[in-house]
Amino acid sequence: MAKKGNRVQVIMECTEHKDSGKPGTSRYITTKNKKNTPDRLEMKKFNPILKKMTVHKEIK
Repeated sequence: MAKKGNRVQVIMECTEHKDSGKPGTSRYITTKNKKNTPDRLEMKKFNPILKKMTVHKEIK
């Protein structure tokens, strides 16, 4: 029987990458508890194209 919970998968996308003009995108997939954090997530993650830590925001 499958678990039914509040955890959902979310996609995180880099906010600085669009302004850089370089091709490609930096995205990460993670999970969050939608009951505890109903608003959109914002984390610092590594962008391999820009080769630095950047802010990633939830897009879905």
